[in-house]
Amino acid sequence: MSSFKGSYSYSVDAKGRINIPAKLRKYVSPDANETFVITRGYEQCLFVYPLDEWMILEQSIRHLSPSNSQHRYFTRTLLQYAIECQLDAQSRLTVPKELLQFARIEDQVLILGVLERIELWNPQTHDSYLRSQTESYEDVAQKVFQR
Repeated sequence: MSSFKGSYSYSVDAKGRINIPAKLRKYVSPDANETFVITRGYEQCLFVYPLDEWMILEQSIRHLSPSNSQHRYFTRTLLQYAIECQLDAQSRLTVPKELLQFARIEDQVLILGVLERIELWNPQTHDSYLRSQTESYEDVAQKVFQR
Protein backbone atom coordinates (compact mmCIF):
# COMPACT_ATOMS: atom_id res chain seq x y z
CA MET A 1 0.00 0.00 0.00
CA SER A 2 1.44 3.33 -1.07
CA SER A 3 1.62 6.31 1.26
CA PHE A 4 2.80 9.19 -0.90
CA LYS A 5 3.05 12.60 0.76
CA GLY A 6 4.84 15.92 0.37
CA SER A 7 5.34 18.40 -2.45
CA TYR A 8 8.31 18.79 -4.74
CA SER A 9 9.21 21.27 -7.49
CA TYR A 10 11.05 19.82 -10.47
CA SER A 11 11.79 20.70 -14.05
CA VAL A 12 10.47 18.93 -17.12
CA ASP A 13 12.94 18.21 -19.90
CA ALA A 14 12.32 18.75 -23.61
CA LYS A 15 11.22 15.11 -24.02
CA GLY A 16 8.53 15.41 -21.34
CA ARG A 17 10.46 13.44 -18.73
CA ILE A 18 9.80 14.11 -15.06
CA ASN A 19 11.97 12.83 -12.26
CA ILE A 20 10.07 11.07 -9.50
CA PRO A 21 11.62 12.17 -6.19
CA ALA A 22 13.41 9.52 -4.12
CA LYS A 23 11.18 10.36 -1.13
CA LEU A 24 8.18 9.24 -3.20
CA ARG A 25 9.88 6.29 -4.91
CA LYS A 26 10.58 4.67 -1.56
CA TYR A 27 6.81 4.16 -1.14
CA VAL A 28 6.36 2.35 -4.46
CA SER A 29 5.61 -1.30 -3.82
CA PRO A 30 7.85 -3.91 -5.48
CA ASP A 31 4.57 -5.27 -6.90
CA ALA A 32 4.38 -2.20 -9.15
CA ASN A 33 7.60 -3.32 -10.88
CA GLU A 34 8.55 0.36 -11.44
CA THR A 35 5.51 0.65 -13.71
CA PHE A 36 3.05 3.53 -13.46
CA VAL A 37 -0.20 4.56 -15.09
CA ILE A 38 -0.58 8.25 -15.91
CA THR A 39 -3.98 9.75 -16.74
CA ARG A 40 -6.09 12.88 -16.49
CA GLY A 41 -6.84 13.96 -12.99
CA TYR A 42 -9.21 16.52 -11.54
CA GLU A 43 -8.75 20.31 -11.46
CA GLN A 44 -6.43 20.05 -14.49
CA CYS A 45 -3.70 17.94 -12.89
CA LEU A 46 -2.39 14.51 -13.85
CA PHE A 47 -2.73 11.37 -11.75
CA VAL A 48 0.21 8.97 -11.56
CA TYR A 49 -0.56 5.57 -10.05
CA PRO A 50 1.92 2.79 -9.36
CA LEU A 51 0.64 -0.25 -11.24
CA ASP A 52 -0.49 -2.08 -8.08
CA GLU A 53 -2.55 0.93 -6.95
CA TRP A 54 -3.95 1.33 -10.48
CA MET A 55 -5.17 -2.27 -10.39
CA ILE A 56 -7.12 -1.49 -7.19
CA LEU A 57 -8.71 1.54 -8.88
CA GLU A 58 -9.48 -0.56 -11.95
CA GLN A 59 -11.34 -3.06 -9.78
CA SER A 60 -13.52 -0.22 -8.46
CA ILE A 61 -14.21 0.94 -12.01
CA ARG A 62 -15.28 -2.58 -12.98
CA HIS A 63 -18.08 -2.29 -10.42
CA LEU A 64 -19.55 0.79 -12.09
CA SER A 65 -22.72 0.27 -14.07
CA PRO A 66 -22.37 0.40 -17.87
CA SER A 67 -26.05 1.37 -18.04
CA ASN A 68 -25.42 4.57 -16.05
CA SER A 69 -24.42 7.45 -18.36
CA GLN A 70 -22.26 9.17 -15.71
CA HIS A 71 -20.40 5.93 -15.00
CA ARG A 72 -19.77 5.46 -18.74
CA TYR A 73 -18.55 9.02 -19.16
CA PHE A 74 -16.21 8.80 -16.17
CA THR A 75 -14.81 5.43 -17.24
CA ARG A 76 -14.26 6.49 -20.83
CA THR A 77 -12.59 9.76 -19.91
CA LEU A 78 -10.30 8.25 -17.28
CA LEU A 79 -9.24 5.31 -19.45
CA GLN A 80 -9.03 7.21 -22.73
CA TYR A 81 -6.00 9.13 -21.46
CA ALA A 82 -4.43 6.38 -19.36
CA ILE A 83 -0.97 5.26 -20.40
CA GLU A 84 1.35 2.75 -18.79
CA CYS A 85 5.02 3.66 -18.49
CA GLN A 86 8.12 2.61 -16.60
CA LEU A 87 10.75 4.55 -14.73
CA ASP A 88 13.92 4.92 -16.78
CA ALA A 89 17.44 4.46 -15.39
CA GLN A 90 17.38 8.04 -14.00
CA SER A 91 14.02 7.48 -12.23
CA ARG A 92 12.07 9.57 -14.73
CA LEU A 93 8.67 9.03 -16.30
CA THR A 94 8.02 10.16 -19.85
CA VAL A 95 4.67 11.94 -19.87
CA PRO A 96 2.89 12.04 -23.24
CA LYS A 97 2.65 15.48 -24.82
CA GLU A 98 -1.16 15.31 -24.88
CA LEU A 99 -1.29 14.89 -21.10
CA LEU A 100 1.27 17.63 -20.48
CA GLN A 101 -0.84 19.95 -22.63
CA PHE A 102 -4.02 19.03 -20.75
CA ALA A 103 -2.34 19.96 -17.43
CA ARG A 104 -0.55 22.95 -18.99
CA ILE A 105 2.75 21.60 -17.70
CA GLU A 106 5.67 23.08 -19.56
CA ASP A 107 9.13 23.49 -18.05
CA GLN A 108 8.22 23.27 -14.34
CA VAL A 109 6.07 20.77 -12.46
CA LEU A 110 4.75 20.57 -8.92
CA ILE A 111 4.72 16.95 -7.75
CA LEU A 112 2.36 16.12 -4.89
CA GLY A 113 2.14 12.88 -2.94
CA VAL A 114 -1.55 12.07 -2.33
CA LEU A 115 -1.58 8.71 -0.52
CA GLU A 116 -2.14 6.08 -3.26
CA ARG A 117 -1.19 8.36 -6.15
CA ILE A 118 1.12 11.13 -7.23
CA GLU A 119 -0.27 14.30 -8.79
CA LEU A 120 1.51 16.44 -11.37
CA TRP A 121 0.53 20.11 -11.52
CA ASN A 122 1.47 23.25 -13.36
CA PRO A 123 2.61 25.34 -10.35
CA GLN A 124 0.46 28.34 -11.37
CA THR A 125 -2.62 26.15 -11.85
CA HIS A 126 -2.10 24.70 -8.38
CA ASP A 127 -1.75 28.18 -6.87
CA SER A 128 -4.98 29.26 -8.60
CA TYR A 129 -6.72 26.13 -7.34
CA LEU A 130 -5.70 26.90 -3.76
CA ARG A 131 -6.74 30.56 -4.05
CA SER A 132 -10.14 29.55 -5.50
CA GLN A 133 -11.14 27.64 -2.38
CA THR A 134 -14.00 29.44 -0.67
CA GLU A 135 -13.53 27.82 2.74
CA SER A 136 -10.46 27.70 4.95
CA TYR A 137 -8.44 24.53 5.40
CA GLU A 138 -9.62 24.40 9.04
CA ASP A 139 -13.31 24.69 8.11
CA VAL A 140 -13.00 21.96 5.49
CA ALA A 141 -11.10 19.73 7.94
CA GLN A 142 -13.85 20.17 10.50
CA LYS A 143 -16.49 19.07 7.96
CA VAL A 144 -14.42 16.17 6.61
CA PHE A 145 -13.71 14.77 10.07
CA GLN A 146 -17.16 15.31 11.59
CA ARG A 147 -18.42 12.23 13.33
